[in-house]
Amino acid sequence: MIAFDFAQLRLIGLQQAIASAATQLDISSPAAQLMRVCAVHRDSIIVHDGLLEQPAQILPRLLHDLQAQDTILTVGDWVAAEADGHGTLWITAHLSPVTQIARSGNDGRRQLLASNVNTALLVMGLDEDFNPRRLERYLAIVLAAQVSPVVVLSKADVADDVPGKLAQLRQRLPPHVPLFAIDTRHAYDVAILEPWLGAGQTLVLLGSSGAGKSSLTNTLCAVEQATNGVRHGDGRGRHTTTARSLHLCASGACIIDTPGLRSWRADADAQTLAATFDDIAALAAACQFRDCRHASEPGCAVRGAVDGDRLRNYHKLLRDARRIDETPLERIAARARWKTVLKAGLERGKDKRR
Repeated sequence: MIAFDFAQLRLIGLQQAIASAATQLDISSPAAQLMRVCAVHRDSIIVHDGLLEQPAQILPRLLHDLQAQDTILTVGDWVAAEADGHGTLWITAHLSPVTQIARSGNDGRRQLLASNVNTALLVMGLDEDFNPRRLERYLAIVLAAQVSPVVVLSKADVADDVPGKLAQLRQRLPPHVPLFAIDTRHAYDVAILEPWLGAGQTLVLLGSSGAGKSSLTNTLCAVEQATNGVRHGDGRGRHTTTARSLHLCASGACIIDTPGLRSWRADADAQTLAATFDDIAALAAACQFRDCRHASEPGCAVRGAVDGDRLRNYHKLLRDARRIDETPLERIAARARWKTVLKAGLERGKDKRR
């Protein structure tokens, strides 16, 4: 068993579920401490004990176990650590996360973004960054991870047609998802987020570069991270945050800031992702066919009732998820089928020209 001060660790997001799991750790050393990972670098991991943060190394045995499970430590994880006789802090145990947000890379590998998160603030600019399809993808991935989403539209002070963009999103997004348009640089604007900033809560900021995540972190936590403007011409953001990091708020909440993400592949299967589009799932119950794909089938209750672009985005997410689940042999077979279809189409075209 590991001893710890709940009140002290609550300042860095300790909640009862993690505390209960920590008491079950098979650790005999009285020097072991419960800590939270607040940054991961190439040569060290920064952990926090509720009072101070300090660098630590992973015990080789634990590193081997994590690699065998095809996982790594990420920001937000809870670990046990103890110092050796030379003052080096070693991470000796890892607590399984309650929640975990991840994406799948182009090579199929799972990339962890944050662990033990209560709320995801999905930050999107109301300028050239405004992209409802990308926001829906963020939303689906967060809901699939069983994390509560809050949509934060930044740059409300300088954007054009803010009411029109808000109306567009309210029409497309589920009604239970909170949606706010604010100026992330001012405390009186971000005060609207106070219900999610209670003691022991952990939030993660997700969005593309230049969306205003670092500005929002600065305002919520009264820190001074560097911020960058967007590029002239295309409005694309410049990377300000280059690594995920955990920050403490005066309210007792923790904020995990992340680098900008433009493309996400869902780390979830097609069935889980489909369930996150609850409006489509509810309408699908009234379709004429139980296996309706909402494409061209007769008696479909979804087409016409759901925004067409939202429905296309839904199909794209499911295709991406199915591709990830495919085995190499299934991919080869799929390519062969498409080659056959393409060849048949070319032959029909030749016949028509004759």
